[in-house]
Amino acid sequence: MNSSRPYLVRALYEWIVDNDCTPHMLVNSEYPSVQVPQGFASDGQIVLNVSPAAVRHLHMDNEAVSFEGRFGGVPHTLYVPIASILGIYARENGQGMVFDLESPMEDDEEIEPDDDLPPPDSEPPRPSGRPSLKVVK
Repeated sequence: MNSSRPYLVRALYEWIVDNDCTPHMLVNSEYPSVQVPQGFASDGQIVLNVSPAAVRHLHMDNEAVSFEGRFGGVPHTLYVPIASILGIYARENGQGMVFDLESPMEDDEEIEPDDDLPPPDSEPPRPSGRPSLKVVK
């Protein structure tokens, strides 16, 4: 299954903007392929104002967020892989979402198969008994 992170980032961005708030993204500036002005990062993180008034050519897809922004009056092109986004929130009230830190996978890194799992083509076992819904309070 695809990661839900890019979908959540886009949805939260839209929700924040629709509510007339300023979307800020917290980014792991040391993540591979991240292109942000390093002089503005602190402790390996940077907060980016991605409001429509602050950026140009904003593009969000399942791989990355890219845009042009100004830092200290100097224009920069930024590239932020989705996995490097640690959170997106509204500056005015802090509402939004934080994400777990993802470790980068190298292209030549292989995932070892788990011998305890059934082959991917086999059907999962069917549950036994009668289904029931539980109310969570």
